[in-house]
This record gives sequence, C-alpha cells and structure tokens, in this order.
Amino acid sequence: MNEMNNNIASLARIDLNLFRVFVAIYKEKNLTRASEQLFLSQPAVSHALARLRDHFNDPLFIRDGHGVVPSPLAKRLWPKIEQSLQLMHQAIQSTHDFVPARDLKHLTIAMNDEYEGIFLPSIIQHLTQFNPNLQLNSVRIDRKNLRHELSTGKIDFAIDVQHSVEDSIGYECLTKDQFVVISRKQHPLLSKTNLTKEIYLEAKHITVSSRPTGRVFEDFFLSKQGIKRTISFRCQQYETAIRLITQMDHLLTIPQCQIAHFKDTYPQIKVHPLPIDIVGYQMNLYWDQQKSHEHQIVWCKSQILQLMNRL
Repeated sequence: MNEMNNNIASLARIDLNLFRVFVAIYKEKNLTRASEQLFLSQPAVSHALARLRDHFNDPLFIRDGHGVVPSPLAKRLWPKIEQSLQLMHQAIQSTHDFVPARDLKHLTIAMNDEYEGIFLPSIIQHLTQFNPNLQLNSVRIDRKNLRHELSTGKIDFAIDVQHSVEDSIGYECLTKDQFVVISRKQHPLLSKTNLTKEIYLEAKHITVSSRPTGRVFEDFFLSKQGIKRTISFRCQQYETAIRLITQMDHLLTIPQCQIAHFKDTYPQIKVHPLPIDIVGYQMNLYWDQQKSHEHQIVWCKSQILQLMNRL
C-alpha cells in the first residue's frame, strides 16, 4: 500500500509532458533533432531533460560524439514510457470520430518526381471530394531521412518503390508494375521485326535515375543474368528520355504506368514487350508505425489504397 502511495505521489510531482521529451530524445539520440520533432526550442528540451534527471536522480542520456546515448536506467524505462504514451494517445483518439470535412485539413505526401504526375492528381481529386478546403502538399522524397520526417510529422506518408526500411516505418503495397521498352516507330532495327533479346542487346539505351551515379533498377536485375547493355544517355526525368527517344535510334526501358501516362502525348513512340525476363517492381505507401492508430492516418491510408486499387 505504501509503495502504491509512493508511486502516486511520485507521478503527481512530474509533468507528463516530460515523458514526450524523454521519448523524442531516446528515438533521435540528439537534442537538436528531438527539439525539432517536438516543435520546441533546444533550451526548452535541455530544461525538460534536467527536470527528468532530477526526478530520476540519473543522467538518463549521456553525451556521445554529436549526440547522446541512453543510460542503463533510460533503457529500462523506455519500453514502459513509450507504451504508456501510446495508450494515452489511443484513449484520447477514441473519444471522437474522424470526420474528413472537419478534421482533414493538412496532408503532406513525399514521392519521387517521376510519380507525382501519375499519382498526385488522382489523390487530390479523390480526397478533396471529402474536404474541398484540404491543403495537400507533395514534396520530394528523402529516403535517408524517411523515418525522421515521418516521425516528426514533416510528412504524413511517402510513396516509393519497395525497399528495406526500419521497423518503425509501416508500409503496404500500393501498386505493382512491369517494365516495357519503347522506341521511335521508325527505328531502323525495329521497322520490320519485333524486339528480340539480340536486338535489345545490340541497341543503344537511355536510362532514367534521380541519382547521379550507380546502376538503375533494371540494370540491377540484368546484371544478375550476366547481361550488360550499352548506355548512351542518363536522364533525370522520364519525359525527357521519351522526347529523346522520338528523335534518336535508342531504346528506353520504362515502367508500364509511366508510358501509359505519356503515350497519347507522344504518338511517335512504339511500345514493345521487354524481351528479357526482369522481375517487376512494387510501389509502397509508407507511414510512421507509431501513428498507425491515429484517425487521420488510418482514414487516409484506407482511402489512398482503395483509390490505387481502382486505377
């Protein structure tokens, strides 16, 4: 009984908001990034940490290079504090229903430039049916900082090709696609015959990647089969590569959804099946796992997934 009373008295003496600071510092391992996540000044975070240290009579976080590492006590406290805050958040969320016309005010989705023209117009058209005043921002995806941007609320979702992510990031398949090959209709190697593996390897190619160096997606799979093709030009945008294809005797290996988006604009191009067996790719929707029960995340995730299934 005395232990229970002591625990209640101890809890009464501490500001529960300090635990939000504890969680942010534990996750970020850096006071500056924690302050950004909490939308607080760094002195305010440092002051909150000082109060936590005083309460627990422990340093909790110890300086290590440019960041901090948790003390043994902080490591023991972490799972229970995180779970408790999640339960409190869920309890608050459960007190009201999500009404898009009232509650869906801002949404930020990160995606690659190449897919903005394919996905974004449909997403905006669909979501603004529920709230015409929705402010929706599309920003360039930053894979290296994806976890940080999702956890801090800088972005709500990300749309990207499937790739390995940390456990704190949730994801679900948005769509699957295959590669095809395009050429200009007057391509001398293809004017009287279908595209074969031999012609594909004999031809010169254009590739597309936002990265300055390194193999593109399709070459990664070609290399596994011991296949190397001749790359003449590397572009950042698919539309730029398509325009080059209309003027040159090169080939472009391109996702089917991309050429479906541009085909009517460029009637000079011809679409060919890819004559080499390459695994297709998957586009995923990514979000912060800790926010999986938040009404807006649940509702928007459901709407976006349903929309993509219909396209």
